Amino acid sequence: MGHNKVIFLFILFIVQFQAVAGGYQVNLQGNRQLGMGHCGIGLLRGSSTVFFNPGGLSLLEKNSFSVGTSLVFANTLYQEPSPGVYQTNTLPNIGTPVYLYVNFKLKEDSKLAFGLSVNTPFGSTIEYEDNWLGQALMQKMSLKAFFIQPTMSYKINDKIGIGAGFVYGAGSFSIEKAVPVQDQNGDYGKGTLSGKANGYGYNVGVFIHATSQLTVGLTYRSKVLVGTDEGKADFQVASSLEEYFPSTTFSTQLKMPGVGNLGLGYKVNDEITFALDLNYVTWGVYDSLSFDFVDNTEKLEDIASPRNYKNTFIYRFGAEYKINDMFTGRCGAYFDTSPVQDGYMTPETPGSDKTGLTAGVSITFGKFDVDLSYLYAFGQQRTDINLETGFGGTWESSANIVGLGVEYRF
Repeated sequence: MGHNKVIFLFILFIVQFQAVAGGYQVNLQGNRQLGMGHCGIGLLRGSSTVFFNPGGLSLLEKNSFSVGTSLVFANTLYQEPSPGVYQTNTLPNIGTPVYLYVNFKLKEDSKLAFGLSVNTPFGSTIEYEDNWLGQALMQKMSLKAFFIQPTMSYKINDKIGIGAGFVYGAGSFSIEKAVPVQDQNGDYGKGTLSGKANGYGYNVGVFIHATSQLTVGLTYRSKVLVGTDEGKADFQVASSLEEYFPSTTFSTQLKMPGVGNLGLGYKVNDEITFALDLNYVTWGVYDSLSFDFVDNTEKLEDIASPRNYKNTFIYRFGAEYKINDMFTGRCGAYFDTSPVQDGYMTPETPGSDKTGLTAGVSITFGKFDVDLSYLYAFGQQRTDINLETGFGGTWESSANIVGLGVEYRF
């Protein structure tokens, strides 16, 4: 058996602070920002500023607390290469990432501000139908994770704030795939990788009121090395093959990319605001995926599987219109270029360039705001054959995402 037959292509924490939905990757860290194409680096929009730009915390006028969630309805269509006619969709699953933010000053006129960000960018399952063509690469993947970021910000003057936060991420994963060795009934075996992993990083930012109308934000979220030394590998195979597939443990590490962000906000008047964000994602650090099994056999070997991702840009645009003191409407769009190069597509991340169209509204009730958002994201149809495994086909993904958040000012 070649080593590609025992690769569990798990992408635990494949994107920092992102939701994974059927091979789809989208940012869902704030419903106000999501309504504007997820622009937020150069805007001050309540307690979610702790995530988007720590430098802006000290410039916020009110202490606030917010919670929110999204419902992710995603689908990926796979078609085998011509002249084959087989096709399948990922099975229906609903992702439910959540977030919690708080920002406060100990004294109203203090130059120091503090904040906390807690979010669960994972919490969904990607699953293909039984006996699909790629079952030996991946059958089902479940991810659960949370990230915590305590943050401090300092107001240099009325126009400039700086801030930094420490990031801790932890979670669990479970990956299932078929083991392409048959029992006496002709059925494939099954293998499962599961475990827990964690990592550390930081988030730094500066926020500038450049003019009375123009605001500028710069942030950097560090790359993070995520790993585990206590992963579990379990196999269900014919009794005659059990010696070749022993239950064992494994270790692995994964470099998650750093992200540099530039954001601009322009307040045309008291009602209309435009925003632009540019994200530079250093996906190039993800050059390979390696597994070291404690127990090796002639059929269960250590793995070093190439990925060779490339650095990418995400372009975002948003607009906001304050209808009256109660209602604020938003719209936006983004274009996210894929880091997956030709020859490296895999079933768990069938990467293609993605476009997102967004809308949202906030409803104010005294000290409370209710934030609603909607995102339709779709990937360009892409055909590729993996150079390592020889598995290929055409993928096309889409996602409908609705979000709800509540913020309280105090």
